[in-house]
Amino acid sequence: MSILRKLGATTTAVAVLGAGVLTAATTAQAAAPAAKTVAAPKVAPKTVVTTAKAKPKAKKTVIVPGRRHVALQCMSGRYLCINKKTRKVMFFVNGKLIAEGDARFGAARTPTKNGTFKVYRKSKNHVSSIYHSPMPYAMFFVGGQAVHYSSDFKARGYNGASHGCVNMRDKKKIALIFSKVKIGDKVLVYSA
Repeated sequence: MSILRKLGATTTAVAVLGAGVLTAATTAQAAAPAAKTVAAPKVAPKTVVTTAKAKPKAKKTVIVPGRRHVALQCMSGRYLCINKKTRKVMFFVNGKLIAEGDARFGAARTPTKNGTFKVYRKSKNHVSSIYHSPMPYAMFFVGGQAVHYSSDFKARGYNGASHGCVNMRDKKKIALIFSKVKIGDKVLVYSA
């Protein structure tokens, strides 16, 4: 109030506080009729909901223009690119296509996983320990899922499905890819 006294009897200080307006007057104006105050509109505070673990957004696969629908990330380094939409397995080294072939994937109950993985094991004459079926030229990339040759795929085509593996029906193409792929090469499984 001492500042108001120095400025004079006609000075009024106004402060806005959240829900309304507060008017302070000097002692000279205290006797005058009270000024009409207008209340500010009431606004509900914004509620921010946070969760302990927010799900990360799935990365969108960027496709290089062309008929093969190759993911951009396959263009650098050593990548075994597997496109579920075009049903192709493609092996690239620094953007150069080394080999490609037709692919078949897991059934609805045993789907082939999408994502980026690494080849962690190779087995030329592998036999499934669960299904007791041959899996020649197997290149394992996640759990028990592998890219491998399938005589069933060769015989039945797309009328069948795997238990999650990526099947190839051309034995020469899978043999070539198997000979070029190294342990640690990246595997990208996507649908675009």
